[in-house]
Amino acid sequence: MGRVLEEARFAVAFTESMKEMAQTQWPHAKDKIYVQSQGIATIPNAAFNWNSFLQRSEINQNADNLHVFLLICGLRQVKDPLYLVDAFSEWHQEEPNVYMVIVGPEVDPVFTREVKARVKRAAGVRLMGEMQREDLHAALRNCFALVNSSISEGMSAAILEAMDLEVPVLARNIPGNAALVKHGVTGLLFSDPQEFVQLAKRLICDPALEREIVAQGRAHVQSCWEDQPGKASPEC
Repeated sequence: MGRVLEEARFAVAFTESMKEMAQTQWPHAKDKIYVQSQGIATIPNAAFNWNSFLQRSEINQNADNLHVFLLICGLRQVKDPLYLVDAFSEWHQEEPNVYMVIVGPEVDPVFTREVKARVKRAAGVRLMGEMQREDLHAALRNCFALVNSSISEGMSAAILEAMDLEVPVLARNIPGNAALVKHGVTGLLFSDPQEFVQLAKRLICDPALEREIVAQGRAHVQSCWEDQPGKASPEC
């Protein structure tokens, strides 16, 4: 990476903290690194049928009693979609109305086979293929919460889109996610699968917390990304 930066005219970081980390790692390139946050726009399909989505996911319960957690990612190891599978499956066996649905394209064929095999054996966990963007946004708007379990992230578009759609975010506590999610304010950060389950249960049982996180997340996106795509405010 250092050699690439030597040849590059410019380098882009999504956040100020990422820029500072890069400048520390490659001080010779510090004057080349600029912050350029990504802009987002959500366009849910108004004709999307949530009940049909649940049926395709083989979730056959009354939608009013469900809590569906959506994990959006391409099936590759860095996204770590299997990280929460065992813990979530155990929780589902205690509370059959909670489900986790993994949605995304099959990026790594070998890893995809592993994911399919694990999910097939996991109660309460479902796997859906890639969806059209408008349908994905509509599914996201209807779910209870977005989950991000990645090992590494630059800037997760799914997290920003969930905030924009007023959906709570539960994200793995890694630098890329922590740059977007302030724990207990704009979302919830977890460090292991057990903490994820604890926080998810808390979110279900505390509507006031859910409302606060949703409101703060939406305000954060509006001030930093939605109104000025590609240009972050100083506090972002």
